Amino acid sequence: METDIQATLEHKMEKTISILKENLNTVRAGRANPALLDKVVVEYYGTPTPLKQIANISVPDPRSLLVAPFDPKSLHDIEKAIGAANIGINPSNDGKSLRLQIPQLTEERRKELTKLVHKFGEDAKVAIRNERRDANDKLKKQEKDGELTEDDLKSEEKDVQKKTDDCVKKIDEVIAEKEKEILEV
Repeated sequence: METDIQATLEHKMEKTISILKENLNTVRAGRANPALLDKVVVEYYGTPTPLKQIANISVPDPRSLLVAPFDPKSLHDIEKAIGAANIGINPSNDGKSLRLQIPQLTEERRKELTKLVHKFGEDAKVAIRNERRDANDKLKKQEKDGELTEDDLKSEEKDVQKKTDDCVKKIDEVIAEKEKEILEV
């Protein structure tokens, strides 16, 4: 039974790191990245549709994105959706596709983005600590119910703490990597 708790904990921690990485992908780092448009939803024939399902997003050079819709009639709707997404980039329309020029980040904007990245990291660490607490509570309940001995409980709690420490270390590495990417000129 205790392995169930450990497996669940590990799965939840991996999910937390995965969500952190998804969130960090949407932070603009001065370099073109199709993930910037992941959260853009286009009103396509009356249905809210993710942009990547109705257009091809490519990176022709490090400072621009090219959005080529599969249906040329949807170009105006895509342009409107990108403007409404508030990503700070205005697309230029050539009649067939949209080009988004990624502007250079100012020093001030880089510092703001670094703070945002750290906030995402702290939120992930809080989630990890909550998962650790939940796992420890379940283990203590098992000990109270007589399913675990006191020694087994200590051993299991030690494993939970090790997993937590490893996960926090991994979060720090992901944050440091994103911070380096943002501060790179």
